[in-house]
Amino acid sequence: MKITAIETSVVALPFTMGGPYQSFAGQLWDRMEILLVRVETEDGLVGWGEAFGHAAIATTKAAIDSIIAPLMIGRDAGDINAINRAILHSTHLLGRNGSFVYGYAGIEIALWDLLGKRTGQPIWRLLGGSTPGLLDAYASLLNYTTPALVARNTADAVAAGYRAIKLHQTSRADVLTAMDVAGDAKVMLDVNCAWLPPKAQEMAESMEMDGLAWLEEPVWPPEDVHGLASLRRYGIPLSAGENVAGLFGFKTLIEAGAIDIAQPSVTKLGGISEMVRIIHLCQANAVAVAPHSPYFGPGFLATLHVAAALIEQPLIEVLWVEMEANPFDPWVRPQNGKLAVPNGPGLGCDPDPVLLARYAKGPTTRTETAR
Repeated sequence: MKITAIETSVVALPFTMGGPYQSFAGQLWDRMEILLVRVETEDGLVGWGEAFGHAAIATTKAAIDSIIAPLMIGRDAGDINAINRAILHSTHLLGRNGSFVYGYAGIEIALWDLLGKRTGQPIWRLLGGSTPGLLDAYASLLNYTTPALVARNTADAVAAGYRAIKLHQTSRADVLTAMDVAGDAKVMLDVNCAWLPPKAQEMAESMEMDGLAWLEEPVWPPEDVHGLASLRRYGIPLSAGENVAGLFGFKTLIEAGAIDIAQPSVTKLGGISEMVRIIHLCQANAVAVAPHSPYFGPGFLATLHVAAALIEQPLIEVLWVEMEANPFDPWVRPQNGKLAVPNGPGLGCDPDPVLLARYAKGPTTRTETAR
């Protein structure tokens, strides 16, 4: 069926985070904003997707509205592989990692949602999975300004049922503080590319015996795969991948011997199809996969479906925030540290239109005419 219209819209969901709000990319981060993509076909079906944005939502939305959506109108929504090749090639001179790939990811997820709805199958079934049970989640804590807040939020996450906790701090003292209250829960550390390789080596050496489950993106810049690989000698499992440009970015990480755990992000690398290829590459090279998924819309739901179908013993990242409401409840909220996977066709969950209207930020943009 041909694509007849594409809409982009933003919802801004109030949340609390267990401490003072922080700035992100120069903006106060006190709302969880989701960039939604809605794709319609000529038979009246609607698919939903999510494009990565956070502080760059306006840029990603503009990439969709101005270039990607017009390129999509009139195409066969079921021909996902051909569309991937055509659209990503058409926009490759505009960047192979950034707003155009993020924007296309939102549309591509919606195409899978449509395919599932048209065939009456959940995405996990389309990917060859069997009926999934509950998936283990880990609490991805935000950055906190004091050790007391690190301890309190770690303890609260453990009390909520999480058996794995990830910190976004940059000091060993904060790691030890968290471990003091984590009990038998695993502790991971994500420093968001904080250190040049010499400093990263110094920090890894200092934490060598602390028992971290993994050390995430310790090296700046993230494409310095050999700098990252230099930390392997300290014995801490290394994870990375949320900033990597697709399959060949992960191939570079793997060939450099830089990672033990790959972290593809479905809303950043072009969608479900590319994520599937990356998972197969990692499995062929004995690299574990733990998806990057600090979002709360169709991208999160897509992560659940892919992980349930393709990853053995998946561990799903859940950002440690409490949302006032979410149009995709209840599937985006873990219970006792575990997540259920929708069984309905496609993503298995369309958004609540009342909540979409209540938390809308700015107008919806609709594209209907091909260039």
